[in-house]
Amino acid sequence: MANPWRGEVTLVLDGQPHVMRLTLGALAELEAGLESGSLVELVRRFEAGRFSTRDVLALIVAGLRGGGWQGRATDLTAAEIEGGPLAAARAAAELLARAFMLPEDSHGRV
Repeated sequence: MANPWRGEVTLVLDGQPHVMRLTLGALAELEAGLESGSLVELVRRFEAGRFSTRDVLALIVAGLRGGGWQGRATDLTAAEIEGGPLAAARAAAELLARAFMLPEDSHGRV
């Protein structure tokens, strides 16, 4: 089960739940693999709803690797993602948001 306070998001691939997390290493790999721009620009694309399927795939691969998955992006081309492309995009956006969220205490303070 994913722990949102650790930045984790669950994605179900081929009927198996996988915990995704953007570790520092996963973020570095993600940024190195972006065709253009930086992580800040990636965040802006998601906030504006202008992200591409390549962005979604890159985030999912990075998150899966951060969660311990040993696969490659090409392994996902044949995988069944529960909920389809929309669920994948939502999981990617949530993963990105959680990576940069600060946990709040019970009074809403950081």
